[in-house]
Amino acid sequence: MIRVGIVGASGYTGAELVRILLRHPEAELAVLTSRSYAGQQLSAVFPHLSGCTDRVLEVFDAAKMAAACDVVFTALPHGHAVPVARAVLERGKKLIDLGADFRFRDAAVYEAWYKVKHEAPELAREAVYGLPELYRDRVRGAALVANPGCYPTASLLATVPLLKAGVIDPATIIIDAKSGLSGAGRKLDLRSHYAEVNENVTAYNVGIHRHTPEIEQELTAAAGTEVRVSFTPHLVPQTRGILTTVYATLRKELTTGALLDIYREFYRDEPFIRVLPEGVLPRTKSVTGSNIVHLGAVADPRTGRAVLLAAIDNLVKGASGQAVQNMNLLFGLPETTGLDFVGLYP
Repeated sequence: MIRVGIVGASGYTGAELVRILLRHPEAELAVLTSRSYAGQQLSAVFPHLSGCTDRVLEVFDAAKMAAACDVVFTALPHGHAVPVARAVLERGKKLIDLGADFRFRDAAVYEAWYKVKHEAPELAREAVYGLPELYRDRVRGAALVANPGCYPTASLLATVPLLKAGVIDPATIIIDAKSGLSGAGRKLDLRSHYAEVNENVTAYNVGIHRHTPEIEQELTAAAGTEVRVSFTPHLVPQTRGILTTVYATLRKELTTGALLDIYREFYRDEPFIRVLPEGVLPRTKSVTGSNIVHLGAVADPRTGRAVLLAAIDNLVKGASGQAVQNMNLLFGLPETTGLDFVGLYP
């Protein structure tokens, strides 16, 4: 059995890791930590786990964590994962970070966008960006995996196949994304109050969202030339889900069917990607609670643009499910292990 530790188990992504790992046939929960709820049972913090686990949340102890675990997930705010990573990696264990601390190959980019000094740029350079559909082979041999952000996951899976095929102009990419409220985390915030969110759709961090450079880093790698995008996120009055719409100018005239064929070829062996038929477009409700990605595309001959769409559950494929997918790769398991469940509907 793979012995698992979760640092930050009392947040939404931590609780989702627990939910998934409880049914994972090759994993067992060894240590769960929380600074805010140490000493309490996890099921008291998240009643939906009552009867499923009696684990008590602990204060992080590096020596205990390393001794008890084969792999550690960190589900922490940015700037907090570095000391945990050092402690775990120095003891020869593996770490999967669900935050932003190791997603950037250039620590200076991280510092510019997140406004904190990176305390381990050498680890950032060593980390593997954990989007399995693009970097599966690198993940298998990694010690440190940087789990992608939720918006980048949807944006990249929708855009990279067309970029690699050379059919869209990388200088014309516009990304419009909408997320449910759980993407903002569990902390109290005025914008997450019911009266603020209900019957309301709002754009936020326009032009300055911290997922922008993460998207640009990976699109640049895919295109082989520097890519800059316009990325605008929106908050919508629902709990889960991301729907991303990408607009890009076509370099040649293509039909919708041709765009979908590019997707089908690129993702032909991917267990979690579903390319929808022509005329059927992704919806967040269709992927809720699953690690599945729904992709759609439309060629607009009037404007000469491709319209690309992706729907994911932000807490599963956008965070904890993808992290478990990466864990499976690290330990030589089929990627679908513990993740072969369908979503909830309606």
